[in-house]
Formats: sequence, C-alpha cells, structure tokens
Amino acid sequence: MAASQDVHVRICSQEIIKYDLEIKALIQDIRECPGPYSELAELNSNVKVKINQLRMRIQDLEQMAKEQDRESDRLALLNEMESHRKQMLSNQTAWRKANLSCKLAIDNSEKDDLLQGRDSSARQRKTTKQSLAQTSSAITESLMSISKMMSQQVHQSEETVATLATSSRTVLETNEEFKAMTGTIQLGRKLITKYNRREFTDKLLIFLALALFLATVVYILKKRLFPFL
Repeated sequence: MAASQDVHVRICSQEIIKYDLEIKALIQDIRECPGPYSELAELNSNVKVKINQLRMRIQDLEQMAKEQDRESDRLALLNEMESHRKQMLSNQTAWRKANLSCKLAIDNSEKDDLLQGRDSSARQRKTTKQSLAQTSSAITESLMSISKMMSQQVHQSEETVATLATSSRTVLETNEEFKAMTGTIQLGRKLITKYNRREFTDKLLIFLALALFLATVVYILKKRLFPFL
C-alpha cells in the first residue's frame, strides 16, 4: 500500500512539473506575441487551462500529504505542495505582466500602422477602436480572474501554514507527554524498589519476633516442667 502511494505521489509531482514548464513556455509565447489580439486571446485561453490542471494536481498532492501515515512524510509533502503553489502564484504574476507587455506592444504596432496607413478610411479606424475596446475588456476580465485566483491561492496558503503550525504544536505536545510518562515510570520504579525493601524488612522482623516468641515459650516450659534444671 505504501509503495502504491509513493508511485501516485511521484506521478503527481512529475505532472505538476510538466504543467509548470508548459505554463512558462506559454507565458514566453505571450511576451513574444506580435499580434493580433485573437492570437493573444488563444494563448491566454491555453494558459487558463494549464493553470486549472496545475491547481488540481497541487490539490491532489495536498490530499495525498494528509493521507500519509508518518508525520515526517506528511510534513515533507505539505512543504513540497506549498513550494509548487508559490511557483504557480509566481507564474500567474508573470502571466499578468506578459499580458500587459504584449498589449502595449500590439497597441504601439497598431498605432504605427495607423500612422503609416494615411489612406485608411474612418470606418477602419472605428473598427480598430472597437477591437481595442473589446480586447481591453477581455484583458481586464482576464486580470480580474487572475486576481481572484491569486486571492484563493493566498487563502489556501494561509490554511496550509496553519496546518503546519498545528502539526508542529502537536508534535511538541506529544514529546512533552512522553517526557512526563518517562518521569512517572521512573517514579513508579523507585516506589516498587522501596516497597520490595520494606517487604524484606517486614519479613525479617516477623521472623525475629517468631523466634523470640518460640524461645520465650521454650524458656517458660523449661521453668515449669523442669524447675530443677
């Protein structure tokens, strides 16, 4: 059973690393995206899918950590999970910055095209403005979604830190209980040794009292039955 758990943990960790690398590659593609906005939107959609997959696998790793029998294994997996979660938050921040940088580059490119295309009609300029407005709205929505996800991840991180603190406190309390039990056992051992010594002394006193009693009886019988001796 333990070997099976180890295999699932390794597979989960490998998938987390794979999704992390894929997200980083997509973020780099967003930075280098020359446009148009439809291509940027497609890249953002792919990033969302990968981040959702990554978040699910991180949650799976957290659940596996809670199911560990040994406290040390549980804490180690929780630390690994927290590290992956922080890396995911870092990727989300990089994703947001890449979007802003790409949007600025596309805007500048389109402005240059507008300046060079003096023969463009008013209808084309209106269409461009509408496209910019739609893209800006989409990016705003994307940024709001990122902000919400980051808030959720921060909340989950706080819960994980609280769990780690509780686990550490439990380990310390257990250690103190073991120390108290050790002291109680040592005290009991001393009391047993003391009672054994007292029992031996009592037996010796009883034996001496019995011997004295018998000697007294023999002396009395001797005096009464053989007074001439």
